[in-house]
Amino acid sequence: MRGARADMAAALCGGARGRLLWWLLAAAALAPRPARALIEGLYCGRQVCYDVLGVSRAAGKAEIARAYRQLARQYHPDRHRGEPAGPGGETLQTAHEKFLLIATAYETLKDEETRKDYDYMLDHPEEYYSHYYHYYSRRLAPKVDVRIVILVTVCAISVFQFFSWWSSYNEAINYLATVPKYRIQASEIAKQQGLLNRAKEKGKNRRSKEEIREEEEEIIKDIIKNKIDIKGGYQKPKIYDILLFQILLAPFYLCKYIAWYCWWIYCFNIKGREYGEEEKLYIIRRYMKMSQSQFASLEDNQKETFLERQLWIRENYEVYKQEQEEELKKKMAMDPRWKRYRRWMRNEGPGRLTFIDD
Repeated sequence: MRGARADMAAALCGGARGRLLWWLLAAAALAPRPARALIEGLYCGRQVCYDVLGVSRAAGKAEIARAYRQLARQYHPDRHRGEPAGPGGETLQTAHEKFLLIATAYETLKDEETRKDYDYMLDHPEEYYSHYYHYYSRRLAPKVDVRIVILVTVCAISVFQFFSWWSSYNEAINYLATVPKYRIQASEIAKQQGLLNRAKEKGKNRRSKEEIREEEEEIIKDIIKNKIDIKGGYQKPKIYDILLFQILLAPFYLCKYIAWYCWWIYCFNIKGREYGEEEKLYIIRRYMKMSQSQFASLEDNQKETFLERQLWIRENYEVYKQEQEEELKKKMAMDPRWKRYRRWMRNEGPGRLTFIDD
């Protein structure tokens, strides 16, 4: 009986030791293997950059630069151009490869941050993926400060934006100068101011008809610029509307909007004050989903109609919106171009196949 118990205890002990051994083997197999310090494709590859330049890890920048200049002169491809190939291979190709390796070693060790990453790789070879990250993050990092790039881009966009607005404004002035209604009014104003009733010039100061016509055209355009208020996309550009000033003034606009919103809540939601004309037009513009410049380009009689119909009240605006949609449908139904388009869609639209007889 005792013998049987002893055999059973030995078997249990042997089983426990076996399971422990298997666990240790499995852990060893799954544990990450330490990577080699020198990785192909990173820095100097399988060679140590310090050994390539022939310097120690304690060498300073001056010593590294001096070693690089000496080796660069020795292995520069131009020195080996035209020389016969040695017994070990092509002299020019070998010198070129050596020169590239020397340049890579110098680029690695001359920069303090890159050198720190390289020394860390030599001291911690097991952090395989970290070395790849640091190497490519520095290699692919932009050479110019991102803030400078953003500033130059914003300035370029702002300059283009300003000149584009000026071009649109000049186009609007040139068009208005050809409209008889505005041209006649501008001519009358110019005559009243004595700008077009000048005495005829004689002698050497006499100008050609073309020059006089160009001067009169400029006078008419100047009067139109001063007398006509152009709104919307063709209005006169202002320097603080460009992107650069909008970004610089964004904190001010944000604080101004917060103060205005708090004032709105306090006056109209808490105290129950009645809306003024400006507030009513603001609510109407919000209902119409129009920008401030779009709403400002509307005629004054349209805004008066909005106020007369009390469109700042949601129910009144919904009725007005429905009326506008019905009126638009009637106009489209009566428009000959819209009728032709519907006829084309019905007879020869994109969903119809036709054959052409020869």
